[in-house]
Amino acid sequence: MKFFTTKNLTFCILFSLPVFALAQTNTNGSGANAISTAVPFLNITPDSRAGAMGDAGVATSPDVNANYWNPAKLAFLETNNDISLSYSPWLRHLVPDVSLAYLSYSHKLDNRNTFGASLRYFNLGSIQLIDQNQVDQGTYKPSEFSLDASFARKFGPNLSLGLTMRYIYSNFSNGAFVSGGGQQNKAGNAISAGVSLFYNKPYGDNKTFAFGTNISNIGSKISYSDGGTKYFLPTNLKIGVANTWALDSTNKFTVAFDINKLLVPTPPIRDNNGNIVSGHDDNVSVPAGLFQSFGDAPGGFSEELKEYSFSPGVEYLYANRFAIRAGYFYENPNKGNRHYATFGVGLKYQEFNFDFSYLAASQQNSPLANTIRFTLSASFGRGSGAKAAPAAVAPSGPATIPPPASTPPSQR
Repeated sequence: MKFFTTKNLTFCILFSLPVFALAQTNTNGSGANAISTAVPFLNITPDSRAGAMGDAGVATSPDVNANYWNPAKLAFLETNNDISLSYSPWLRHLVPDVSLAYLSYSHKLDNRNTFGASLRYFNLGSIQLIDQNQVDQGTYKPSEFSLDASFARKFGPNLSLGLTMRYIYSNFSNGAFVSGGGQQNKAGNAISAGVSLFYNKPYGDNKTFAFGTNISNIGSKISYSDGGTKYFLPTNLKIGVANTWALDSTNKFTVAFDINKLLVPTPPIRDNNGNIVSGHDDNVSVPAGLFQSFGDAPGGFSEELKEYSFSPGVEYLYANRFAIRAGYFYENPNKGNRHYATFGVGLKYQEFNFDFSYLAASQQNSPLANTIRFTLSASFGRGSGAKAAPAAVAPSGPATIPPPASTPPSQR
């Protein structure tokens, strides 16, 4: 990606790709009317499975990418070690060299406890720099990354909870930029935490209901200069349900539905003097902003409802070897205006899985049009917490045959 800038670099350039001055688009693909936060790359879907289901993944069956969607699901993984690598050329409809890479890992500690870790790297491409005198200053490659560690624990056969810690690094400056206030720009750093819950319950004949929720990025504000303005992280609430039908021994069908909301203050409407006309002051602490986000929209309750996005998705699985997926993502036109259909497939060979997804945007000239994702994952070692085989399936290994009732106790 190439663009031109001067030494006076504003923050809108710092967390929105400057080339989008024409498209008015943020790095997560939403429009300029979305609620602004720093590091929006944290809320970009990283993996192909959920990406093919309309970005629904909070309550779907557990896999290693639960590190992003719902770390509590890690406790229900049936293998000892899982690893996954995902890659997506991002916003390729607008720029050729922006990408998101995601590495996820999990390790089952015992029947109840699982450790997870993940690394997310967002590459914003190459930027051509010039100063106010139009003199070439060379190129620069801004980037962002986050490093997570999660712990999930079962509380009974159907419920698990998860905790996550995250380090965030966001570097848009090579040290030569100076903000409008004369302050030297620098890389931003932040620490955040997350809490998650997962509940799944078999019922009826070969059916399973699941519920999940995940609150992520609860943490410090981030700044790009010493003593400069601090900006909210994209604290986020995900709630999801899923229902799975095992149609027979080889065919399985899942319907999932996720609801998503940013837990950051909505900017108020101000007059020419900066006085608030409608809404609430958004210059508040992180805890205050989290609770305020549920009722601070300037347009009242009707506008508040527009801040929720929705993700219905379906998955068909054949013999645990082949999957077909589809979904839809909807975000209100006044709060980001992302809406798109998604499709994908998955293939499994021995311990390895390959998943692919494709995004078909509903709007013309959408920056998300034709987004593709690739995921390669592997699972090793069946954990001690694996589910028991159904009663109709004979267990592997030799069975223990009880002695006849007539056998004397001393010979048993």
